[in-house]
Amino acid sequence: MASTHEAVLARIEELYRMLFAHSGYGEMEIEIRFLRKHEKEVLIKCGKQYRFIVPCDTPAADAVRPPERIKETSGEAGHAGRP
Repeated sequence: MASTHEAVLARIEELYRMLFAHSGYGEMEIEIRFLRKHEKEVLIKCGKQYRFIVPCDTPAADAVRPPERIKETSGEAGHAGRP
């Protein structure tokens, strides 16, 4: 049974929130491979492995909203006095 981009993104978001709330170290890895014609395998590794088969001909742009901007720090505060 084919999965959707929404199902993959929902799992990634759920795992990210779990890792961020965890008080220790956490790691998540995502692999995407070509399978048969018009299919890709999305494998999410985060303690367990979550495998999704997603049709390639589904436009990902329709399933993905623009990413939210993460506040970035310049790191300049720790380098005061350096050129």
